[in-house]
Amino acid sequence: MTTSQKHQDFVAEPMGESLAGIGEVLGKKLEERGFDKAYVVLGQFLVLKKDEDLFQGVAKGHIGANAKQSWDCFGWCLGEWCDAFL
Repeated sequence: MTTSQKHQDFVAEPMGESLAGIGEVLGKKLEERGFDKAYVVLGQFLVLKKDEDLFQGVAKGHIGANAKQSWDCFGWCLGEWCDAFL
């Protein structure tokens, strides 16, 4: 599934299970750290007060996401989902 398809799936409904920018490898790293559902990642995003720099720092530091992956997850999924549903 492509990042743009994951994005469309995620923002098309109240809460999807796929996060743009997060593939199988990063997904496993998230699961290992207790982030086993998209809504758990969303919770962390909200705890960080939707701050781009903090969220991307966590994504890069904790699961090894690169700048594009962390941006896709932050901007394309979580930020846009919050704008649409919160």
